[in-house]
Amino acid sequence: MARKLRFLKEQMTKAGFTPSTRTTMGSNINLDELEVKLGELEAELAEMNTNTEKLQRSYNELLEYKLVLQKAGEFFHSAQNSATAQHKELEEHAHGERSIDSPLLLEQEAFADPSKQVKLGFVSGLVAREKSMAFERFLFRATRGNVFLKQVVVENPVIDPVSGTEVEKNVFVIFYSGERAKNKILKICDAFGANRYPFTDDIGKQYEMITEVSGKLSELKTTVDVGQLHRANLLQTIGYEFDQWNLLVKKEKFIYHTLNMLSIDVTKKCLVGEGWCPVYASSQIQNQLHRATLDSNSQVGAIFQVLHTTELPPTYFRTNKFTSAFQEIVDAYGVAKYQEVNPGVFTIVTFPFLFAVMFGDWGHGICLLLATLYFILREKKLSSQKLGDIMEMTFGGRYVIMMMALFSIYTGFIYNEFFSVPFEIFGRSAYGCRDLSCRDATTIGLIKVRDAYPFGVDPKWHGTRSELPFLNSLKMKMSILLGVAQMNLGIILSYFNGKFFKNDVNVWHQFVPQMIFLNSLFGYLSLLIIVKWCTGSQADLYHVMIYMFLSPTDDLGENQLFIGQKYLQLLLVSLALVAVPWMLFPKPFLLKKQHEERHRGQLYAMLDSTDDSFELETHNHSHGHEEFEFSEVFVHQLIHTIEFVLGAVSNTASYLRLWALSLAHSELSSVFYDKVLLLAMGFNNIIILVIGIVVFIFATVGVLLVMETLSAFLHALRLHWVEFQNKFYEGDGYKFSPFSFGLISEDED
Repeated sequence: MARKLRFLKEQMTKAGFTPSTRTTMGSNINLDELEVKLGELEAELAEMNTNTEKLQRSYNELLEYKLVLQKAGEFFHSAQNSATAQHKELEEHAHGERSIDSPLLLEQEAFADPSKQVKLGFVSGLVAREKSMAFERFLFRATRGNVFLKQVVVENPVIDPVSGTEVEKNVFVIFYSGERAKNKILKICDAFGANRYPFTDDIGKQYEMITEVSGKLSELKTTVDVGQLHRANLLQTIGYEFDQWNLLVKKEKFIYHTLNMLSIDVTKKCLVGEGWCPVYASSQIQNQLHRATLDSNSQVGAIFQVLHTTELPPTYFRTNKFTSAFQEIVDAYGVAKYQEVNPGVFTIVTFPFLFAVMFGDWGHGICLLLATLYFILREKKLSSQKLGDIMEMTFGGRYVIMMMALFSIYTGFIYNEFFSVPFEIFGRSAYGCRDLSCRDATTIGLIKVRDAYPFGVDPKWHGTRSELPFLNSLKMKMSILLGVAQMNLGIILSYFNGKFFKNDVNVWHQFVPQMIFLNSLFGYLSLLIIVKWCTGSQADLYHVMIYMFLSPTDDLGENQLFIGQKYLQLLLVSLALVAVPWMLFPKPFLLKKQHEERHRGQLYAMLDSTDDSFELETHNHSHGHEEFEFSEVFVHQLIHTIEFVLGAVSNTASYLRLWALSLAHSELSSVFYDKVLLLAMGFNNIIILVIGIVVFIFATVGVLLVMETLSAFLHALRLHWVEFQNKFYEGDGYKFSPFSFGLISEDED
């Protein structure tokens, strides 16, 4: 049935029809009736196609025949007129200027016996124009020049009866003498695909033949048109029902494909199928099975039995149109294992926020919000349309873009930037001029005249010499704080991830030393940043962190931020140094001890909650052999330790991309505003101003709203996939794919 539907669709496509969305009311049809109907339609269309092809071929042959009769007839008519004129001229020459030297010769030429003249045969037809030169050359060589070929160009392309395609052709007439030459000519015509048609040199019969062919052409044209109209009506009727039939067949195929996964019971009286279902849906499934038993009048009901298995179940997260796009971001990295913490919950907030840290400008954020509101308000209409690849991807992530825009507006208020221009939105600036001489100054002459600006960066700091170092320091330190906070969140989530839960080995010998190592270094750096902000200290944090390891016992001097800092640093350095061997050595020995005790019957604890696939694999294979590969476990733990120690440093440095991209976005926006818009305003020329505004708009949309958005999106994606999720997320599970007709694709055969 699917093959027949493909045949019907091919016929509709060739005829220029597309399946209509309009369906006939009350056209419910079961599968058996549809099978019969499709067979009848296929047979009817096949018969129509065969008859149409025959009629069309006959029509094209008659059309070519008519061209031969017309073109060759013109040639014979002109040749006969030319011969008559020459004969009259010859007679006049013979009577008027008779020569004494050759009277008998002229009389023989003028009054020769027609019965003794040589009779030439001829072949007529059409040959493709692109083959005409080779055709003529081949005839000349095959007959050694003993033929006369006359060709006439056909102005318009004609449809070849054999191939059914339009071909530019020439009408030809070949004159020959003898049967041997005729046989060669016929073979050459067949070899070149030249269509031959009978022709007579009798002018009267030529006119009769043209009249007869024209009449047949008219009759065939009427017959072909009636057949095409009937075929078009049939295909149009099929088009109204095609989508419904196609969906019905696809559903039935999908059902049979799923039924093929079932196995036959040993009694060969029932089918047994094993699968997965959500726990909350068990009662619903039982109710539907009971309802199906009643609807089908079955004497035996379906049995629903919960099985206990050691196989890893699939992962299923219930999402909606808002959360689905965030879940797709996580699933692109890897599908969560069963009961693994889902990073998508945190991604809803952290992803758009980190994007906004790099994109912060509330003017650009409003532009993004307006663009995504268009997709959200028209989502019902757009969801039913076929969009391009880029538009489809943008429409699918419309709620992600909305959250990115909202957070960008928030961080834009923090940075106090509206297309790089500061505004006194939340109050007046805390700074003012000591006197009028500082009006055009940079920082000299500015004094604090009122309370601090209540929210975000003070507008006076924009456009001053203090702007760049202040924003550099603010954004760089903020990036470190956000990075350390998110990495700590990742390590904490690893505890609740099922990896560490109820497993003392992982809790005390992996989770705890990881937290100690990370916070002894970068957690302490975050503390110093906050203390420096709160106290207004001028301490050099670079110097503090470097000499914390190089000279931990030296006095801090002016870099001391609080009492007891030196002794705290000594403690933190000691803890960081202890945490590394703590992560490396105890765990392999404890795993070996557990393995030995289990096989002595003293411990029956499962190792399914281990934190990596290697340990799980070791446990699964432990039933097959009794050996514990201590060297492999130790090497694996060594790799894991080195990866975490180096990753803690590199991941923290990687979060500085928040600072770099934020600064780049701000500077680009400032350049477009100062060097394009303000420069155009300075000319006091309306044309230059219009050009400047147009250039500013295109630069803002093309660079800042498209390229910068994509850049910040990709960097936020990298921070989540690499720096955040690698602390706790394995992502080596597989999705739960339940039976659903919604999974049937349009292109599925």
